[in-house]
Amino acid sequence: MGKLTKNQKAYADKIEAGKAYTLSEAAALVKEITYTKFDASLDIDVRLGIDPKKSNQMVRGVVSLPNGTGKEVRVLCLCTSDVAAAAQEAGADYVGLDEYVEKIKGGWTDVDVIITMPSCMGKIGALGRILGPRGLMPNPKSGTVTMDVAKAVREVKQGKIDFRNDKTGIVHASIGKVSFSVEKIVENAKEFLNTINKMKPATAKGTYIKSVYLSSTMSKGVKVDTKSID
Repeated sequence: MGKLTKNQKAYADKIEAGKAYTLSEAAALVKEITYTKFDASLDIDVRLGIDPKKSNQMVRGVVSLPNGTGKEVRVLCLCTSDVAAAAQEAGADYVGLDEYVEKIKGGWTDVDVIITMPSCMGKIGALGRILGPRGLMPNPKSGTVTMDVAKAVREVKQGKIDFRNDKTGIVHASIGKVSFSVEKIVENAKEFLNTINKMKPATAKGTYIKSVYLSSTMSKGVKVDTKSID
């Protein structure tokens, strides 16, 4: 077995093997065991009791985190000229349509979220092969295809995120930064978990939220006691 690094030894000393912590304890512990020189993202991983192969058990939705994500989200708004000014005013980093469609066809995807209007989807549909694998394809279910693009831009800038389970039935999301206070992390985590709880598929049987872990970009995962979550 390889020699443990100094940080790995610190993890081992602070995390009790097999123990599940309360949400507050887990948040505090992740802050304590994060040794990066940058402000690392704080992530949550939720294993769900669903069958991800069944379309009627997919869990996908959006949540507005009360304290935001702490990230600067780059937003591209693909819209018609009559609403371009409103989108820009709302905080969109890039606004336009045809010129950005061509840029994306050329391989440009240097954004985090793309918001558009239903009337523009005819042009954007052809970009599915490029945007789909990167999780950038606008979708009405995530609120990124809407008539009110300005409102959608503002919500994303203020901390609205979309999520979906992966092929193993786990939902991954970034819900803040390690620099956030424990209280802010807990508030964001609870809002995220409550939203997932409300989306339980009617056909899912048994325990719905099987496990929850908190971690930072470079830290070990800390198990959360699901019984401690309201």
